[in-house]
Amino acid sequence: MADIVGIGSNVYDTLMVLPHFPQEDTKMRVEKIIKCGGGPCGTGLVAAAKLGAKCAYIGNLAEDEGGRFLLQDMERFSMDNRFVNCINGYRSFLSFVLLNRDKGTRTCIADRGDLPELALTEQQKQAVRDAQILMVDGNELPAAVEGAKIASKSGTRVLYDAGGLYDNIEQLLPYSDILIPSEEFALGHTGEKTVQKAAEKLFALYRPEIVVITQGAKGGIFFDGKEIRQYPSFPVEVVDSNGAGDAFHGAFAFALTKGFSCEQCCLFASAVSAVKCTHMGAREGIPNYSETITFLKERGRNEF
Repeated sequence: MADIVGIGSNVYDTLMVLPHFPQEDTKMRVEKIIKCGGGPCGTGLVAAAKLGAKCAYIGNLAEDEGGRFLLQDMERFSMDNRFVNCINGYRSFLSFVLLNRDKGTRTCIADRGDLPELALTEQQKQAVRDAQILMVDGNELPAAVEGAKIASKSGTRVLYDAGGLYDNIEQLLPYSDILIPSEEFALGHTGEKTVQKAAEKLFALYRPEIVVITQGAKGGIFFDGKEIRQYPSFPVEVVDSNGAGDAFHGAFAFALTKGFSCEQCCLFASAVSAVKCTHMGAREGIPNYSETITFLKERGRNEF
């Protein structure tokens, strides 16, 4: 039985390290190419698994190079793959990520592939019922909504990684127990000018347990309906920021299973995200539990 299950994107990434961002209609030599797993849901689950949770991905993967890589990648990180449907004759969701070494930024170019929409089987539905947390990211929306409805009836908490302003996400938001939007999502969805007002509006509209708004290098805020509080980021030498937000969500989910307070969850997840940025690849650089605690203690954070 998995502690954390997820329904959403699982992406085959090709990272290309460049000295700087190329100008249009020019040629540039790539410094390094790395193949790795990515996507908010898939990477969030890997983060939680590396930290020590039992995790499982619920979804479709293509029987192509990308799909086979993703399946093996999850196995490498001790993920439970019983709830994955491997389908022949389709193309994987893949992306090309340009890493600007000069500025420490990343630019993603994606092809969503042509996999059919996920239709939950009874075995997959039971996996949701048995889990402590269901992670969703706005992809595979019909299945995610169905899964969230099942979760709401079975005591499984729904953590929504709201990073993108996808169509019809209003269907999923009311089922979010832990709502973690990016600043871009929070401001864009609510129409507010500040993250504080956006947090209050999201809480009033959808009544989750907690709203956590991530702000990248600025850290972020969280709101439980009583008080808005800030949590810090941890300055590091950034090698690759791709997947940092995904790692944050997975680490937050893991911290919830450990019984951490909301403030502790934010601090812990922020630390995991920071450490990830010091390594190449969305998943490879995610630390384990002891490495995260050491990182925090070295910075005077002894809450754990």
